Amino acid sequence: MREALFIKKNKDRWENISKQPSTNPDEMAFEFTQLVDDLGYAKTFYPHSKVTRFLNTEASKRYLSIYRNRKEETNRFVRFFKYDVPLAIVKHQLVLLCCFTLFMLFFFLGLFSSIKDPHFVRDIMGDEYVNMTEDNIAKGNPFGVYASQESFLMWLRIMINNIGVSFRYFLEGLVPFYFVLRSLIIEGIRLGAFEYMFYTKGYGGLFFLTVMIHGTLELSALIIAASAGVILGKSWLFPGTIKRIEALKNGAKDGAKIIVALVPVFMIAAFFESFVTRHYHMPAWLSILILSSSLTFIVGYFVIYPARLNRRIKKEIALLHGK
Repeated sequence: MREALFIKKNKDRWENISKQPSTNPDEMAFEFTQLVDDLGYAKTFYPHSKVTRFLNTEASKRYLSIYRNRKEETNRFVRFFKYDVPLAIVKHQLVLLCCFTLFMLFFFLGLFSSIKDPHFVRDIMGDEYVNMTEDNIAKGNPFGVYASQESFLMWLRIMINNIGVSFRYFLEGLVPFYFVLRSLIIEGIRLGAFEYMFYTKGYGGLFFLTVMIHGTLELSALIIAASAGVILGKSWLFPGTIKRIEALKNGAKDGAKIIVALVPVFMIAAFFESFVTRHYHMPAWLSILILSSSLTFIVGYFVIYPARLNRRIKKEIALLHGK
């Protein structure tokens, strides 16, 4: 059967399953079986087609719906972080990789530009901030800015600001790519210039051990938030085989899940920045421990776990289908 005929023959049924999935366990199982049969056929005759990827996604969704209804999985909060968020992330893992690569590229560009142009740091960070930092360094308190406010109030201010920034990144995705990628690029350049400013004063290593105590979580979360914005923009700009409005809804759902999942990350990052970073004279091993723990969490939850969960679901789908 030609691919066009295969799609035409089943399109209405697929759209009905996608838009109005059944909540009855028996009907859910029947829908899942139909999708897996169609997926098996598509993989055999159209292995690299968009319709094959679409069917694979829909079959995974149906399987997850069945999986969620198991008796032991009754806590929606746990289910959200255990399944919903990781599966939204793994679906768009290439977007996350591209955003991370873009951020690092412009971080090094900011660093290189600061080396070449002594005034670049002031152009990016502003005279007021640079003068304040230089004054703190002259007083022997290079990271005094992190102790300039009462800890609890500072935590609230930073947390609310960063959560607000993440939602702004997400909404910027409605204007495909330009504003959200521009924001991400500026953050990368600023960090590169910021690092160089401390490096020239002899505090390059201490900058990393101090700022990255909170920066590991905060910057990672901002990159992921920018990715959510790109997901939103990409969904309606490149809808694939489904209607543009449906693609936008799917992209909005996936992006919103990711943004909501970042809220506790920003809360913890703000806590570190407000209560811990000010104690930058702490032993190096303690800073490294916090840094490595934060990095392990980010890589583990946002990279490794989603990939493993996706492989496990695919394997169980194959077993259920008798392969």
